[in-house]
Amino acid sequence: MYKGPACPELSRGEVGLDPPPRRGELLRAELFPPSSSPHSSLVLDDSDDAATSALIREEVEKWQREGVRILYRHRVIRDGYKAGNLKSAMNCSYVKDYEFVVIFDADFQPQEDFLKLTVPHFKGKEDVGLVQARWSFVNKDENLLTRLQNINLCFHFEVEQQVNGAFLNFFGFNGTAGVWRIKALEDSGGWMERTTVEDMDIAVRAHLKGWKFLYLNDVECELPESYEAYRKQQHRWHSGPMQLFRLCFVDIIKSKIGFWKKFNLIFLFFLLRKLILPFYSFTLFCVILPMTMFAPEAELPAWVVCYIPATMSLLNILPAPKSFPFIVPYLLFENTMSVTKFNAMISGLFQLGSAYEWVVTKKSGRSSEGDLVALVENEKQSKQQRVGSAPNLDSLAAKEELYLKSEPKKKKHNRLYRKELALSFLLLTAAARSLLSVQGIHFYFLLFQGVSFLVVGLDLIGEQVE
Repeated sequence: MYKGPACPELSRGEVGLDPPPRRGELLRAELFPPSSSPHSSLVLDDSDDAATSALIREEVEKWQREGVRILYRHRVIRDGYKAGNLKSAMNCSYVKDYEFVVIFDADFQPQEDFLKLTVPHFKGKEDVGLVQARWSFVNKDENLLTRLQNINLCFHFEVEQQVNGAFLNFFGFNGTAGVWRIKALEDSGGWMERTTVEDMDIAVRAHLKGWKFLYLNDVECELPESYEAYRKQQHRWHSGPMQLFRLCFVDIIKSKIGFWKKFNLIFLFFLLRKLILPFYSFTLFCVILPMTMFAPEAELPAWVVCYIPATMSLLNILPAPKSFPFIVPYLLFENTMSVTKFNAMISGLFQLGSAYEWVVTKKSGRSSEGDLVALVENEKQSKQQRVGSAPNLDSLAAKEELYLKSEPKKKKHNRLYRKELALSFLLLTAAARSLLSVQGIHFYFLLFQGVSFLVVGLDLIGEQVE
């Protein structure tokens, strides 16, 4: 059985420290040697919730008794969050015996043949540093919020990452479901804690060092089902890239990569989706357009108000044709989210306080139908082979249920978002002004956009939060 030497944090994690409960990042990493010997699994627990850690540790011990090469690592001091967790694991001495590492977030559900489909792509290609799998979502049809997220992310995976992977051998690492060549990680400086997008950071540095990336399909995970979780996720995803852009801009200019790759990195990768589009949506549709209703002499051309957003929406929805009925809600929701994205972009660009916030995205823990079937089959087999007092899923479930019963129940409620409510008032007032001044061409847009802001401001989209 593979144990591996201990690291400093592990001793702190085993002495029974009991800080206030708080959920942290849970990752799984797989290490592969260059030979055909078995790979090793690492469960990287970065939480300080004692009950959760106990459940994870017991599950790992069960697999160890069955002969699986798996190691549980627990950090109590959460310095650097996810980047710190990965950096701590990769700094252990046993990593030198391995050539590749694959990383999964806790909510990812890879198929059994995931490794067979990804690792062989490194064979004979010494300049390939990353093989990234596309995400699919087990809960994309759960509610309106998850449907709209699926449209946005399908465009990102099907268009942005596939095109960049095919023509430039580069795209942003998605932070999970990717296989890295450990040499590429080390050559690029390893995991750094300087931004909240450690995955994008390592990808940019590896690209500047000349490493190539490959993009494949696919692995299942979850989408956040509450607006609060989604809003915090989007803040991090738009604030972090602006932080990284400040840090990497000079390095990109000085790097030896070609002019078009520099242009792709600066304009398409950093500025277009993370800065220009949020700025365009927020200033035009949330500020300038409604204000023109109070100034009759001001007039915006139809191509600015109608044609550009309509074209953008059509392009975004093409990779998800089944979502076509949601094209209008998608356009309205993206304009509504531009408030959060614009705020995040400003905080990251100018290093404001909220740029350093790291909030783990809350998920519901849903499983795909295939995973549930496999779980039942595996449990039947393990029950036939189990001897003595080996832990099983029933005992784990019973302990988790007992823990949940001992916890005070928290009521779910709707939050109020002041910025969205203020903009809803402005847009609805502008819609009324447009109707009174017979500017009907803008009335319907302002009305529906105002209602969209009102729905989001009252937290009526997605699941409620505790």
